[in-house]
Amino acid sequence: MKQLFLILAIFLLPLAANAVNPGEILKDPVLEKRARAISKGLRCVVCQNQSIDDSDAQLARDLRVLVREQLVAGDSDQAVVDYVVSRYGDFVLLRPPVKAATLVLWFGPVVIALIGAMGLVLFFRRQKRYAAEINKEVGE
Repeated sequence: MKQLFLILAIFLLPLAANAVNPGEILKDPVLEKRARAISKGLRCVVCQNQSIDDSDAQLARDLRVLVREQLVAGDSDQAVVDYVVSRYGDFVLLRPPVKAATLVLWFGPVVIALIGAMGLVLFFRRQKRYAAEINKEVGE
């Protein structure tokens, strides 16, 4: 049993690693911590369900470098995020703000799920009604 656990750990360990390359890491640990916090909140526009901190895509790497360059230049965390949002829109945020332009991002999945649930209810009601009609005809 221990061997199975060890094999699984060996294969799953690389999945937990971040995509940040050693050459990207800042020498100042405070700035690096800020860069990591910002990177974890920005979506990789190539991968879409990963942060730029976790993505291996070239665009994610470029965004990580951009974030670090702006922090080294003295920008605040919010200024860095605002700059990236100005270039890529609210979609680049893993948690976009709730506003008119992002309502589809926030409520679209719920609306689609409700439409699907209603479709299932209507389908099963029709099936039940059809079965009742068949039974009535057979019983006559």
